[in-house]
Amino acid sequence: MAETKRDYYEVLGVDRNADDAALKKAYRVLAKKYHPDMNPGDAEAEKKFKEASEAYAVLSDPEKRRQYDQFGHTAFEGGGAGGAGGFGGFSSADFGDIFGDIFGDFFGGGRRSGRANNGPMKGANVRKGVRITFEEAIFGCEKELDVILKEPCKTCNGTGAKPGTSPETCSKCGGKGQVVYTQQSFFGTVQNVQTCPDCHGSGKIIKEKCSDCGGTGYVSTKKTIKVSIPAGIDNGQSVRIRDKGEPGVNGGPRGDLLVEVTVSRHPIFQRQDVHIFSTAPITFAQAALGGDVRIKTVDGEVIYTVKPGTKTDTKVRLKGKGVPSLRNPQLRGDHYVTLVIQTPEKLSAEAKEALRKFDALTGNSLHQEEPVAEEEKKKPKKKGFMDKLKETFED
Repeated sequence: MAETKRDYYEVLGVDRNADDAALKKAYRVLAKKYHPDMNPGDAEAEKKFKEASEAYAVLSDPEKRRQYDQFGHTAFEGGGAGGAGGFGGFSSADFGDIFGDIFGDFFGGGRRSGRANNGPMKGANVRKGVRITFEEAIFGCEKELDVILKEPCKTCNGTGAKPGTSPETCSKCGGKGQVVYTQQSFFGTVQNVQTCPDCHGSGKIIKEKCSDCGGTGYVSTKKTIKVSIPAGIDNGQSVRIRDKGEPGVNGGPRGDLLVEVTVSRHPIFQRQDVHIFSTAPITFAQAALGGDVRIKTVDGEVIYTVKPGTKTDTKVRLKGKGVPSLRNPQLRGDHYVTLVIQTPEKLSAEAKEALRKFDALTGNSLHQEEPVAEEEKKKPKKKGFMDKLKETFED
């Protein structure tokens, strides 16, 4: 009894309305997972690979997909619309065109030629770290960094060859910098393009190397580079300086210098995005009566008027006293200050007596309250806490 074929959409794990991109993505995953070259000797993997390939061959072809949606698997049985040969009614030629681009990713270019490795290539990026203060991060600054970079050797003018000699064309790759290997796969001959092992992709062989650079064409040089740190940069962010990295290959541009910034902690301020947070002490009298207090900000001290009756841990906002935006330095965040009432620890005898008097006036002394007669309840209400406190300090 012939084995019943699974639904092609089920095989690929897509719905019946899947577009070409979804089909291709699903097939790529399955093909890479079950390809015979990835699973040598695994009959089950080879079976699943063929099943997925057959499903994709049908569903990726608009006409075959239309026939399959209408007639199912019977559309391709007995030499039907799909033709005979291959597996499931498809010839190997059909698969060569369908899968050429997909298997190019698996085998370094597949049936297509890859770009020559000896073409111009950008140089490597160089990473360097710098530590700055909290204030420098807020307002920006300039730093000078010492960086070790490769520069063309002056002895050989960057050729890598001993003066009086020249590099020769690589005989293995013919100066292309890459070699093509042929593999036999399920779909036939597949070309695998790799970097030439003799010239390492340069296309040139140096028989007599320069004694100063060892044939590399470059020497390491210490350079001092000025870096502008923008206002508002945060800890861990980087500044990119174009064309200050390693030199390119075969006439390619230099890489970039990436400067990673570390911001030192501040003893008072803390930062979250573009906002700054801190605490400020106020006296008991300032909290009760209100008044002006000095608050430290990154711009210097500012005067803030505390409202009477302010409680400890009250948060106030100083608009525009935060961190400048990296995108628009004219825009700044805010500074949020938590007001903390300080309790005095060392008091003179006179101060202690004043506090006892204040405590008695406000009715906050630690004594047992006596029952209040009905006549007393009808008397006018005594002055409140804030009224008595003001009278105490105004006398």
